[in-house]
Amino acid sequence: MSLDAFLEDCAHRCQRLLEQSLQSSSVQDNLLLDAMRYSCLNGGKRIRPALTYASCVAFGGSLSAADMPAVALELIHAYSLIHDDLPCMDDDDLRRGQPTCHRQFSEPVALLAGDSLQSLAFALLAETPVADGHLRPMLALLGRAALDMAAGQSRDLQAENTPIPLDELESIHRLKTGALMQASLCLGALVAGCSDHSVLDQLKKLGGLLGLCFQIQDDILNVIGDEHQLGKRTGSDAELAKSTYPALLGLDAARIYGQRIRDEALQLINHLGLHNSILCELTHFLVARDR
Repeated sequence: MSLDAFLEDCAHRCQRLLEQSLQSSSVQDNLLLDAMRYSCLNGGKRIRPALTYASCVAFGGSLSAADMPAVALELIHAYSLIHDDLPCMDDDDLRRGQPTCHRQFSEPVALLAGDSLQSLAFALLAETPVADGHLRPMLALLGRAALDMAAGQSRDLQAENTPIPLDELESIHRLKTGALMQASLCLGALVAGCSDHSVLDQLKKLGGLLGLCFQIQDDILNVIGDEHQLGKRTGSDAELAKSTYPALLGLDAARIYGQRIRDEALQLINHLGLHNSILCELTHFLVARDR
């Protein structure tokens, strides 16, 4: 299967499961449920579910085995985007080509929608059928990833209007962006039956590298990307005086740095014996994407 076909398949699969999960979530308020649906079912790249599926298949599992972990990760991601767009955070009006959740509904409803999506993620993951002894580590992985992501977001906000060195910028993004990608790879492996701690540690390292690849390209696209294609404002990082790779290194050097991180990730994939898996193509995609 080509990468485009794989990503499309994962996106359709995730969309269907998100719809089913929200429909059966028993949320006891229609306005809140509408806001949750609005923020989850509006497209997106579904990179984290794709990584979960790719990791599961690479370790001998089936796509269906990874369904609930993939959905749980996308729900955590969706909640983080709702909160990230709020006026007290990045104050964005557009997400995936439509008004952000707080603009479409209200700030209180958006806040509660994000909270509810996070809770639903853990409820769904707790119901995942897995081998004995694997569920607790999976829940712990998702919880730690959500905590690390929030810590990264906090440190990112603190770094506005404050020049920081490259190692600090990387540290922030290994948390803010990399934490969920680490969890994606590890949850995919665990649900496939892999419980080798050394392998899981290597997957965490790989997820951190992929998070950097994604974030570097995201920073570049915020400078040169097409607003209609991205579905969100460009130039917002500069307006907020955010610390970014183009701001710190320059645009061309940021591209080269992203390619260097990509090559490091590919070496690790090869070391894990996964060089024939879709993970290689996904790694290339993260630093070459235009949306």
